[in-house]
Amino acid sequence: MNQHDFLIALLVFLVAAVVAVPLARRFQLGSVLGYLIAGAAIGPFALKLVTNVESILHFSEFGVVLMMFVIGLELEPRKLKTLRKSIFGYGSVQMVMCALAIGIVAVLFGASWQIALVAGLGLALSSTAIAFATLAERNLMQTGAGAASFGILLFQDIAAIPMIALLPLLAAEGAGATAHGPENWQTAAKAVAVIGAVVVGGRYLVRPALRIIARTGMREMFTAFSLLLVVGIALMMDAVGLSMALGTFVAGVLLADSEYRHALEADIEPFKGLLLGLFFMAVGMSIDFGILASSPGKVIGFVIAFVVVKTLVLTLLARRFGVGRGQWLLFGLLISQGGEFGFVVFAEARMVGLMPRETEALLVLIIALSMVVTPLLLLAFDRLLAPRLNAMSQRPDDEITNHHNPVIIAGFGRFGQIIGRLLYAQGVGVTVLDHDPDQIEFLRQYGFKIFYGDATRIDLLEAAGASEARIMIVCIEDIDDNLALIDKVRHRWPELAIYTRAKHVSHVYQLKDRGVETYEREMFEGSLMLGRRVLEGLGFDPVEARSVALRFRRHNVEAIDRFYPYYKDQKKLVSMARQARDELEEMFRQDREQRKKREEAEWS
Repeated sequence: MNQHDFLIALLVFLVAAVVAVPLARRFQLGSVLGYLIAGAAIGPFALKLVTNVESILHFSEFGVVLMMFVIGLELEPRKLKTLRKSIFGYGSVQMVMCALAIGIVAVLFGASWQIALVAGLGLALSSTAIAFATLAERNLMQTGAGAASFGILLFQDIAAIPMIALLPLLAAEGAGATAHGPENWQTAAKAVAVIGAVVVGGRYLVRPALRIIARTGMREMFTAFSLLLVVGIALMMDAVGLSMALGTFVAGVLLADSEYRHALEADIEPFKGLLLGLFFMAVGMSIDFGILASSPGKVIGFVIAFVVVKTLVLTLLARRFGVGRGQWLLFGLLISQGGEFGFVVFAEARMVGLMPRETEALLVLIIALSMVVTPLLLLAFDRLLAPRLNAMSQRPDDEITNHHNPVIIAGFGRFGQIIGRLLYAQGVGVTVLDHDPDQIEFLRQYGFKIFYGDATRIDLLEAAGASEARIMIVCIEDIDDNLALIDKVRHRWPELAIYTRAKHVSHVYQLKDRGVETYEREMFEGSLMLGRRVLEGLGFDPVEARSVALRFRRHNVEAIDRFYPYYKDQKKLVSMARQARDELEEMFRQDREQRKKREEAEWS
């Protein structure tokens, strides 16, 4: 392709995207469907403005790689440990059940057991790009459906590699098939070595390099290094036959607690968005309307059967996966489509002689059409079923009117209630948001004006008068939700003062990172007061007990401020903590000696 052809192709892509995506969003069809429609329109089976679909599809898959890197940046290693059950437990169950159900249907349609097995495994995979884009667009990542979908999609990225390696073995069982491929132990050794290199490099080499690049003050060099990091890891993983997306995800997780996380995310985000859009357009271009036109009934029947079977299996499994009742069907629809790796699985199956080209083309078309169908099914779910399910499972958010109160309290559990009662008693106007309907109804009986709603929603905060309030008190117990709300408020209303609860010292440091200095550790003050009471119960003078408690408090607060610049350096932090403990012991030793001298003076 010469420069002129490249610019024309680029112009076609941009015009198609700029026209189709806003129109799709205007009619509430979602941006993913807009890209798919745009791709289908300009592809080789419609207007034929772009014909080299396969090369574009391979290039645009880098958008999925960038997306997985960004997702990894938002997921710290300690948080990833909590997802082991959803990744390996939910993921393996989903793969087995969906592959089994689809394989049985394929056998009923007359397929051989080898083709049925390959079709079942390939179609059990879901689209990481479409599912994650839909979850982000609908703000569902923190829900039960989002968590289960995340774990399953990540497992599928892992499982796709041994699945492809299995194909030559299956081919050896078929007539005329040839078993070929690299030595398994060599491939495994290379894979382990590359993964080890990514882990070690991400932990010990990349961070120093990022510091050096950051010191130059050249933002474009930081962006260049960010892309170099992602491209380099992707090529390493691809060279040994591993998932590029999985490799960059691991790298992102390793850098999730780095001080450069937000800068990396900001630099990668624009490229990720553009390439993901290109990927969706390439999928739309890959829809073979020739096969669809020659056998429309057969193709549509297969697509319907595939989507219905997969949705049914996922919906039945949703309860076991911890998905709320109202989201069972939504969860099934979210990952009911075929996945990007399905293209690779079926292409490899054809190359090793497991299936004819016609069968591969049909299965690829089923995947592409299922990707188009998913946004339409989700739209139908939103319009027809979601309102009824929501009415059955939970109440809608209250219509919040702005009472022009100076204080907004987000979260009205035991911590928030104490603050609220204190302010109410002094005649201070307070607007309260909480998401527990039972708690709200109970407290309303006692005259509290509380609104039901998700306090992390900007539109609800706007309606509650956040733009006029003087203080936002964040009493949400969950640390992730607590910090997410603070981030949104800081971005939208930087002048709004934030007061918040802090669960522990680590939470305090994360608050300080966000510039929040007014906080109270929820257990510290109560524990200190009880300790003071214990001293009094042991015979200490109340004034002395109070003095000891205050000195302990002051020393603790000073230690937190002193440790804060080093809290990400575990070695330094441990050393300073030991030093602080020694200082505290020395301080109290001197107190005891002084008290002993006073007692001896009183008796003499």
